[in-house]
Amino acid sequence: MELESISMEVVNPQAAGEDVGSRSHWVAVGQSEQDVREYGMFNQDLFAMADWLKEKGIKTVAMEIRGPNWQNLYAVLISRSFEVILCNGKFTKNIKGKKTDIKDCQWIQKLHTLGLLTGSFLPEGKTEELRTYCRHRANLLLSAASASKKMQKYLRLLNLRLGVVVRDICGLTGLLIIRAICEGETDPQKLAALRHGNCRKSEEEVAKALQSNGRGDYLFALRQELETYDQTQEKITR
Repeated sequence: MELESISMEVVNPQAAGEDVGSRSHWVAVGQSEQDVREYGMFNQDLFAMADWLKEKGIKTVAMEIRGPNWQNLYAVLISRSFEVILCNGKFTKNIKGKKTDIKDCQWIQKLHTLGLLTGSFLPEGKTEELRTYCRHRANLLLSAASASKKMQKYLRLLNLRLGVVVRDICGLTGLLIIRAICEGETDPQKLAALRHGNCRKSEEEVAKALQSNGRGDYLFALRQELETYDQTQEKITR
């Protein structure tokens, strides 16, 4: 029985494939051993890679998006007029077997040469900047929420049931009372007098919930978490 061969058309004849690492980058311009090189992470290494690709007549480069390490490399290649295809890892996954950086970059190069890779969406400059700010702000909001939960924990350990009498311990009433506690106020009546007029609980009810056991270690931790919360809120505002 005659064996049939399947040929595939070369779509990108001047293509390279890059395996982006955390300590170095591997780039392939072909499938032979001399067609693969390793470069470091510093700017001078990235420019040296771009020079080598220019020498090899490469016009388009495919790389796998993995962590933040691709971004500086992408910027250098774009500045040197290469067409760069950013690929999702699930589309560049190699066949099962022994994996190496050399095999990975050659596999990406082969797929790109045959036109089997599609680029991921990358927003334009201003949108990307806005996305960075929004993601950073979202992380700060999570940090503030974490500090709030820890404050609630130490209030309970101090037997201060502030969370029972106010809806949000980081609301107007909650923060006023927490700040007074951190400044050393222990009188439940004076603490309850700080309640905002919108608070549904009466001053007597609030006072009953604010009788501390006086543990100094828990109070110290509460002060630290309040500082963290305030600092994070200041960062969010900026």
